[in-house]
Amino acid sequence: MTKRNKIIYWIATAWLALGMLSSGIVQLLHIQKETDMMAHLGYPLYFLSILGIWKLLGVVSLLIPKVPLLKEWAYAGFFFTVTGALFSHAVCHDEAKEFFGPTLLLLLTVVSWYFRPVARKTVSVNQ
Repeated sequence: MTKRNKIIYWIATAWLALGMLSSGIVQLLHIQKETDMMAHLGYPLYFLSILGIWKLLGVVSLLIPKVPLLKEWAYAGFFFTVTGALFSHAVCHDEAKEFFGPTLLLLLTVVSWYFRPVARKTVSVNQ
């Protein structure tokens, strides 16, 4: 892995972890703005707790060494979470500003996943 790719990976991963950690905490705390948004999107409020816990677990999985399969699950979970948010905002015809956070997190998820080091990738049995 080149030094450039390693820098790209760690910057994207750090920002992704920070974004998921902060949004997960906000969701677990049921901050008023989040509860209002979930009601607007038509989701039950307990969904905030589920998302918050999953995001925190995903951040831990992403940052701990080894366990590449767990990291793949974290990336997949982040991908499904943010694309789900994007589709939910689209269905509710929300303003463009509501798409910024999920779009940024989606971009960071894809960049972090793409540039991850070999040690953080799963190994195919057929290789």
